[in-house]
Amino acid sequence: MAQDRHAGMDRMLAIILGHTLRIGVTASAVIVLAGGVLYLARNAFTSPDYHTFHAASTYSRTLPAILQNALALNSYGIIQLGLLVLVATPVLRVIFSVIAFAIERDILYVAATLIVLGILLYSLFTGGV
Repeated sequence: MAQDRHAGMDRMLAIILGHTLRIGVTASAVIVLAGGVLYLARNAFTSPDYHTFHAASTYSRTLPAILQNALALNSYGIIQLGLLVLVATPVLRVIFSVIAFAIERDILYVAATLIVLGILLYSLFTGGV
């Protein structure tokens, strides 16, 4: 009986993680596509200047700025928001795994998954390992 419950939880976890990945990647693609279409619609008849390097401006380097630009329908902000959703997808999967292992009271896997989550968050917020 307990083994059937365990198998059911494993299957449910696999389904949730699969849906999380599918929804995250699809949402990211749709958001990036919308930003790309908006960019092309606004810049279809301009010629790019490849003779001068233009670095990314500072407004695009913080989460609040990216959200503000996306809400203002800035095409760069929308594209960056889509990329943030793509990066957040595996982090969300690891968080769901921690919760599932905690529900199963599997302390070893909770600890290992928390270590993986810590490494992921460290690399995201510090720019690398």
